[in-house]
Amino acid sequence: MSQHKEVKLVTTHQLLAMKQRGEKISMLTAYDFSMAAILDGAGIDVLLVGDSASNVMAGHETTLPITLDQMIYHAQSVVRAVKRAFVVVDMPFGSYQGNSSEALRSAIRIMKESGGHGIKVEGGAEIKDSITRILTAGIPVMGHLGLTPQSIYKFGTYTVRAKEEAEAQKLIDDAVLLEELGCFAVVLEKIPSALAKRVAEKLTIPVIGIGAGPEVDGQVLVVHDMLGITKEFKPRFLRRYADLGDVMHNAVERYIQDVKSRDFPSTEEAY
Repeated sequence: MSQHKEVKLVTTHQLLAMKQRGEKISMLTAYDFSMAAILDGAGIDVLLVGDSASNVMAGHETTLPITLDQMIYHAQSVVRAVKRAFVVVDMPFGSYQGNSSEALRSAIRIMKESGGHGIKVEGGAEIKDSITRILTAGIPVMGHLGLTPQSIYKFGTYTVRAKEEAEAQKLIDDAVLLEELGCFAVVLEKIPSALAKRVAEKLTIPVIGIGAGPEVDGQVLVVHDMLGITKEFKPRFLRRYADLGDVMHNAVERYIQDVKSRDFPSTEEAY
C-alpha cells in the first residue's frame, strides 16, 4: 500500500499562528489549473486569484475591465488544482464599492461557484459597510491598502503611496479599522518600508507586502513577473527567479525549426 503524506490545509488560523511565531507567509498569484498545481506542489502558503488576470491573462492595461464571471472562472480553475494552499479571490472593480448588498451577493457567488477560501477587497473606511456585510456571512476577508490598482484613475500613477504624513496616517487608521472589522489579513502595496513596518507591528493580523519592504509578515508577487514570463514590468520590488519567457521563446523557435525542416516528428515519434 502506498504511503502518502497527509497534506495539511492552510487556514486563516494557521496564517495568524505563523505571524505569532515569526514565520513569514509566502503568497503568489495564480489564474489557471496547471500553474496553481505547480505552486501548490512547491508548498506556497497562499494563492491569490488576482484581478491582475486582467493584465496578465487578458492583456488589458488596468485591472478594471475584468468581470465577476471571469474572476469566478479563474478561481474555479485554481481551486481544482489546490491540495494545501489557502486560496484568496480578488473581488473585481464594481462588484463591492458603494453597495453593501451587491458586495455580499458578489462575495457569496465567488465562494459558492469557485470554492475559494476567502476574498480580497481594496480600500479602508470608504468600503467598511461592504466588508461588514461580507463578514456577517462568514466569508474571510483580506484587505488591501496603499497602491490600490482599482483606483488607478484616481491616483493617476502607479508610484509609491503614503509618502506624505496625512496619507500615511489614513493608511494606518484604515489598517486598524480593517482588523477591527474582522479581516484576517491585509496586503500593503508599494508604500515606504518604515510605514509598512509600523502597520505590521501595530496589527495582530498578518500583513503581506508587495513593494512594502522586508519588515512585514509575508510577501506576494505576480507569478508571471517573478518567473520572467512578463518582460516589460520591472519595478524595484520585483525579484526574478527565472527567465521562463526566454526558455519558452527558445523552445517554440526550436519546434518551428524542427517542423519546417521535417525533423519533427521522427519515425520514432510516428505510429
